[in-house]
Amino acid sequence: MPDFIFEFLNLLRENPPFFIGFSVLLGLLVGSFLNVVIHRLPRMMEMEWHRNCAELQGISTENSPAYNLVKPRSACPHCKHPITALENIPVISYLFLGGKCRGCKTHISLRYPLVEAATGILTGLVSWHFGYSGMAVAAWIFIFALIALTFIDLDTQLLPDDITLPLLWLGLLYNLNTGFTDLESAVVGAAAGYLTLWSVYWLFKLVTGKEGMGYGDFKLLAALGAWFGWQLLPAVILLSSLAGSIIGIILIVSARQGRGKPMPFGPYLALGGIAALFFGNQLSQLYLGT
Repeated sequence: MPDFIFEFLNLLRENPPFFIGFSVLLGLLVGSFLNVVIHRLPRMMEMEWHRNCAELQGISTENSPAYNLVKPRSACPHCKHPITALENIPVISYLFLGGKCRGCKTHISLRYPLVEAATGILTGLVSWHFGYSGMAVAAWIFIFALIALTFIDLDTQLLPDDITLPLLWLGLLYNLNTGFTDLESAVVGAAAGYLTLWSVYWLFKLVTGKEGMGYGDFKLLAALGAWFGWQLLPAVILLSSLAGSIIGIILIVSARQGRGKPMPFGPYLALGGIAALFFGNQLSQLYLGT
């Protein structure tokens, strides 16, 4: 390892405020990338579906333009003005540009800097809570995945397997040596998380004839069980349901959400997962005494 990297890591370890500040900066940069993931991943899934359909019909898709998380270069969707590096500085560029495209002056959604700011703040809180440790790095990855899933679900009511399944396996792998919980609790938590919402789904469908949630919700709760063990699943489910009920009532009363319009459950599961990350011990003590 080069000496300057070793010295930098020592600085992070020995100076907690510097480590937290570095974490916030890292979170802001990752938040900018998460905006790309949130926007492009659902479209990549849709394009893959269209390619598969075309191939089944014998239509060649070899000349299809590249579209992934890297290509094409980010640009304004209205005037196609390429977004330069200076226009892509997290939060700061949005404020400097007045929330408008530099080319056509079209308004840029406030959600972009909010995602960046939320990622930066949560990353900093993780570093403050866990300190300089492998657990902090694992928690960063957990937070990044939940933020991406939250906004993708809000946009599309989808929780992509490309994120939920790796998140589940990472939780199990991290707990091989007792990370957030022991491996046995993690495995049981993954199975219990999936089967809990799977059972609710089929019970609701048998009673009403409708689908109350999607399979992505099962996988996300399984991932949370893999990270924190079966012991925290009741608290995660309770907090998620409570948050969903309160926010749903507010949206209905404010006429922003119709009574018959489906609401994504993923963002509320993510809130429950974040609560488990920061307050897992306290939550388990409330009803397990452990």
